[in-house]
Amino acid sequence: MSHTDPTRPAPVLHLTDVTRVHGRGAAEVHALRGVDLAVHPGEFVAVMGPSGSGKSTLLTLAGGLDQPSGGEVLVEGVALGGLGRGKLADLRRRSIGYVFQDYNLIPALTAAENIALPRELDGVPGRRARREALAALEELGIGELADRFPDDMSGGQQQRVAIARALIGDRRLVLADEPTGALDSATGEAVLAVLRARCDAGAAAMMVTHEATHASWADRVVHLRDGAIASETPGRRASARLTAVQPSDALHRSGAAFPSGPAGEVAR
Repeated sequence: MSHTDPTRPAPVLHLTDVTRVHGRGAAEVHALRGVDLAVHPGEFVAVMGPSGSGKSTLLTLAGGLDQPSGGEVLVEGVALGGLGRGKLADLRRRSIGYVFQDYNLIPALTAAENIALPRELDGVPGRRARREALAALEELGIGELADRFPDDMSGGQQQRVAIARALIGDRRLVLADEPTGALDSATGEAVLAVLRARCDAGAAAMMVTHEATHASWADRVVHLRDGAIASETPGRRASARLTAVQPSDALHRSGAAFPSGPAGEVAR
C-alpha cells in the first residue's frame, strides 16, 4: 500500500517492496516483508505494532542507517542504495532528522553544541549554527539547557535536546523512534505538537510509538505485524489543540523546562 497519487506532491520518503532479512539458513529472520510505503510533504505518519513487528527496522532503513535486503528506499527522489558512504552521510545530515531512543548525544559537547554540530559540518558559520541551535532549544521549551552537558541532564531533558537536534535546519524528513518514551504525558503531548507543527509547515515525519494517544496526532497510522503492513488507518489530527496551545507554551506550562531535576521525565 504505497499511497501514490499523481495529484499529490512527490513523496519525501518512498519505500518500494522493501525486505530485510537477518541471518541465514535456520537462523534466518524476516524483519520486513515487501513493505510499500510513501510519506508526503506535510504528512505525519505513526507506525505501531507489537514487539518484533519490524517498526525499528523500518525506521532505520528509512533513515539510511541500514540497507534493505531487497526493494528500494528513496528520500526526496534519491535512492539510498545507490549512494556511497560519504554521499549517504551528507544526505542524512542535510535532509533527515533522526530521533534515537537512546538519544545519541555526544557527552563532551553541550546541548547547543550537539544541536549545532550537523549545521557546522554542512559549512554553516559557527555563530549562525549556534543561533539556530538556541532557537531549536527554545522551541522545545529548554533554552536554559544550552550550555549544559548531557551527563548533567535528566533523561527527559536529553530526549528533548535530541529532538531539537533532529529539527534544526531544513530537514525535510523527521524520523522518530519512541520520541516521548522518557517524557511525562504533558511534555510528551507538547513535543508531539512541535512535530505536528513542523509537518504542517511542509516537512514529512514518521514516528514509531506504542501509544495510541500519541498516534492520534498523525495523519495516518500504519500497523505492522510480522514484518508486513497489516493495515492503515487515518489518525485524528489535533489541529484544534495546535491553534489553542502553542507548542512552546505547552512545554513551559507542563513544568518540563525546569533548570534542574527530572521535570518532564517519566518517573523510574
